[in-house]
Amino acid sequence: MLCAVFVLVYGGVIAAGIDEKKGPEQITLDGGQKGVVGFPHRQHQTTLGDCNICHHLFPQKLGVIKELKNQGKLAKKRVMNHCRGCHRKLLKQGLKAGPTSCRKCHSK
Repeated sequence: MLCAVFVLVYGGVIAAGIDEKKGPEQITLDGGQKGVVGFPHRQHQTTLGDCNICHHLFPQKLGVIKELKNQGKLAKKRVMNHCRGCHRKLLKQGLKAGPTSCRKCHSK
């Protein structure tokens, strides 16, 4: 198993314990003014099974969310709308889902 530790303080994403085939277990996303967002990456991989559900929005690259926002290629709140939309869809289907409110994800 090939593991590496990446820390990108200003780039918007912090990933630790990356497994070559599975990606990081947990990452921290740049959440803008509301604060960072802890993201259980491995849990989403296991649950969704299709990386393109999220990665069609942004490539698998550290700091990509902040980079795309700075380039004007990712609209403000696009990631949040994507995540919350998926969580709400699951809840409507009566399935277990992640949070749908700002404070449940963002922390300053």
